[in-house]
Amino acid sequence: MESIGSHCCSSPFTFITRNSSSSLPRLVNITHRVNLSHQSHRLRNSNSRLTCTATSSSTIEEQRKKKDGSGTKVRLNVRLDHQVNFGDHVAMFGSAKEIGSWKKKSPLNWSENGWVCELELDGGQVLEYKFVIVKNDGSLSWESGDNRVLKVPNSGNFSVVCHWDATRETLDLPQEVGNDDDVGDGGHERDNHDVGDDRVVGSENGAQLQKSTLGGQWQGKDASFMRSNDHGNREVGRNWDTSGLEGTALKMVEGDRNSKNWWRKLEMVREVIVGSVEREERLKALIYSAIYLKWINTGQIPCFEDGGHHRPNRHAEISRLIFRELEHICSKKDATPEEVLVARKIHPCLPSFKAEFTAAVPLTRIRDIAHRNDIPHDLKQEIKHTIQNKLHRNAGPEDLIATEAMLQRITETPGKYSGDFVEQFKIFHNELKDFFNAGSLTEQLDSMKISMDDRGLSALNLFFECKKRLDTSGESSNVLELIKTMHSLASLRETIIKELNSGLRNDAPDTAIAMRQKWRLCEIGLEDYFFVLLSRFLNALETMGGADQLAKDVGSRNVASWNDPLDALVLGVHQVGLSGWKQEECLAIGNELLAWRERDLLEKEGEEDGKTIWAMRLKATLDRARRLTAEYSDLLLQIFPPNVEILGKALGIPENSVKTYTEAEIRAGIIFQISKLCTVLLKAVRNSLGSEGWDVVVPGSTSGTLVQVESIVPGSLPATSGGPIILLVNKADGDEEVSAANGNIAGVMLLQELPHLSHLGVRARQEKIVFVTCDDDDKVADIRRLVGKFVRLEASPSHVNLILSTEGRSRTSKSSATKKTDKNSLSKKKTDKKSLSIDDEESKPGSSSSNSLLYSSKWRNHSTC
Repeated sequence: MESIGSHCCSSPFTFITRNSSSSLPRLVNITHRVNLSHQSHRLRNSNSRLTCTATSSSTIEEQRKKKDGSGTKVRLNVRLDHQVNFGDHVAMFGSAKEIGSWKKKSPLNWSENGWVCELELDGGQVLEYKFVIVKNDGSLSWESGDNRVLKVPNSGNFSVVCHWDATRETLDLPQEVGNDDDVGDGGHERDNHDVGDDRVVGSENGAQLQKSTLGGQWQGKDASFMRSNDHGNREVGRNWDTSGLEGTALKMVEGDRNSKNWWRKLEMVREVIVGSVEREERLKALIYSAIYLKWINTGQIPCFEDGGHHRPNRHAEISRLIFRELEHICSKKDATPEEVLVARKIHPCLPSFKAEFTAAVPLTRIRDIAHRNDIPHDLKQEIKHTIQNKLHRNAGPEDLIATEAMLQRITETPGKYSGDFVEQFKIFHNELKDFFNAGSLTEQLDSMKISMDDRGLSALNLFFECKKRLDTSGESSNVLELIKTMHSLASLRETIIKELNSGLRNDAPDTAIAMRQKWRLCEIGLEDYFFVLLSRFLNALETMGGADQLAKDVGSRNVASWNDPLDALVLGVHQVGLSGWKQEECLAIGNELLAWRERDLLEKEGEEDGKTIWAMRLKATLDRARRLTAEYSDLLLQIFPPNVEILGKALGIPENSVKTYTEAEIRAGIIFQISKLCTVLLKAVRNSLGSEGWDVVVPGSTSGTLVQVESIVPGSLPATSGGPIILLVNKADGDEEVSAANGNIAGVMLLQELPHLSHLGVRARQEKIVFVTCDDDDKVADIRRLVGKFVRLEASPSHVNLILSTEGRSRTSKSSATKKTDKNSLSKKKTDKKSLSIDDEESKPGSSSSNSLLYSSKWRNHSTC
């Protein structure tokens, strides 16, 4: 392929990287296994609802409709734009059976854009619903007013934004284009990127506007339109706390206090990154910069005018210097995975430095717009003072927010303003999105066509073709199109990364560096879009019966239904490797999964039949894949929380944003969806093997009194003596705080399955609380027999032990003995000795005591038996 930017110079890149990736690690028969152009997909078993044939256009959803006779479904993304106190969460009640028929609440999931959920409803119905705040103590606070009423369209995908207590508000239903702002993890919306096509903003007349990715994650103040130059310094109420700070953190906080506008803040970040020479200092500088720039781009750190005139070309020049330094750091032989991971989070926060933005007077179209004679004077003044003057003096992310608000306003009523004026403003909006690198994935990919050779263009066009078919199929769960789009994405992203890994020459011209930035953002955007595809696939898998159906298929000795789930997992792990995380391990996992996918159930080893051998092998590799996700999330938990807390406290960032920062990073990454898919497949393997249903979320060993509670909420714990407690929890929705029940919680045993990277799972990992789940009825009955007793819980990836412990009784005996007289003490010691002897005997594995050894499972060859 022609080097990036070589259309304007000769050979600006050379192979210099540590990966020397003229040949990336490749999976055997992965990217090209499916003939995408001829749809020569595998034939599926007609009884398996997980897969479909290429010769039939039927999709999973259509098969489901044929089976249950239901009508057309409408997919509705609901977002409540409302903040609640930390520890509280939002749910909804409603008339539709999909949300509980007013009998049970449906939880919404937190995102940085509000509380979100995704519903699949029967088309044409009238939906009544209402939101509630579920308090930390479990109580409900209903929004005031009448029930909300929504007429559900007959078909299509739609989104709606609601506001607390505004039950009579008029709700627009803009139809989603491409449905790319997909909701993952049971409704957890992507928090940081619009990863697919353009976001659509509805107006009163149903007009559709293309919204930027930056606008989709904005948490700062709403735009306010001005008719005079009264921007001034509105930075009031901010406090900077530098107590206890040193080194990079101190430099960044003091730099922010002295830097009112965006370009000065960018310059401060450049100085921090470039000035860090030592490896440890370098990583710290990257971490703080990633956190700081994200808070700027989401509006949590505001930017203001400072009286100077700094056109956007100043910002572009600084961005180029930062980008070069990041590429230089990541291409070093001693670059660490941590540095590569964090640098990838900085790139989307930098503005573009294309030639049109480094020109002496960039973005001049808005000046012409503000001086048009075909618009009202007041509107001209608002455009001039709110956007034009601000942009050309001290540009900042808030200018794009103001521009989008203005665009929505002038398109609300068709014909109200000159068509040429509206068209010119739309063009300016697109130019501004380009400057902020806030365009959609499609827009970003289109912009790099000029630098691609025939092979690259072929990969790009194939991806566009697959994506278009998926988006226009009208089915969010079309497995065939999902898998084909995943394959085409993998091929395109690998092509892009090969070129990026060719390195950046020191004498590369500015145009080549600018195009390289575009390529870098495209490959990051493709990774983000794979998150969306995998989220849709998981939803489809659940629709078709999930782990239970997969296990039944193994029982009937038909594993064809596993092909698509395993393909999706292989491709997902491959994406992680392409991002620079444990490439060799990702390659090994992918090839193992492909090998087991190609095996059937006929092989035997000794007395073990083929089904057991196949399941045991697959489980070992799935465990390996999930360890990969755990190691990745552990790294994020090691990198971000302490540094986010330090910087957030010093800069006055809201406590909730600080506490949820790392979890948002984990849940917004592809690793989260991979972990969910591993959980589903591992459950299916355990079910097919007839194992006891244990799953270890956080390994470790601990002891405490076993206390049963319904859920983890404040007040759920009965009065105790204050010693360590192991909670036996009946149910959880995954959004709880592990310490919400108070008490000295040393371990948790949850009687249902739980995604490892759910909020509850992440919190348990952060607090190092041993956490296991069990969904086997027989084992649950055994566990409950030990409620109230002091037990020891031992959990590792290969076994779970729950035994009676002598530690608790020993403590009680010792405490009682100190309160007796010498005579009574002597008598008590004899009694204690006898009690301890009994306990010791009970706790032996070979004891006949029914409660001595509740459970001890060790898996042969890493399999659950």
